[in-house]
Amino acid sequence: MKLITCIIRPERLAAVKEALFRAGVTGITISRVSGHGGEREVVEHYRTSALVLEFRDKVKLEMACSEPFVEPTIEAITSAARTGQVGDGKIFVQPLDRVVRIRTGERDNAALTPVTADEVQRKAQGTLVAVS
Repeated sequence: MKLITCIIRPERLAAVKEALFRAGVTGITISRVSGHGGEREVVEHYRTSALVLEFRDKVKLEMACSEPFVEPTIEAITSAARTGQVGDGKIFVQPLDRVVRIRTGERDNAALTPVTADEVQRKAQGTLVAVS
């Protein structure tokens, strides 16, 4: 199990969410954050004063994934968030020691929804065939 955290441009959020849903990732936490990476400082003039904007608005997404979802999640984020410009963001992948679903008490992979990446991805792409 991994915790995947990414910092992206706010204008790329819709595309990243769509790509994650297509990849079968359904549990996402989104936060509005501000930060500074490799971008240059922006100087804006307000009335007669020059203001240096050190931090930029960003979006932080966090998702807990079972192992089959890790690479598809990274690929979905990378392909949808990339503009080729400085400031596209970063993806951080960290191990998760334990996950507990509060409602049911399920633990670890059972607490992550869903566990089988292939089935969820087929459903997301509309290619799941019903078996009778």
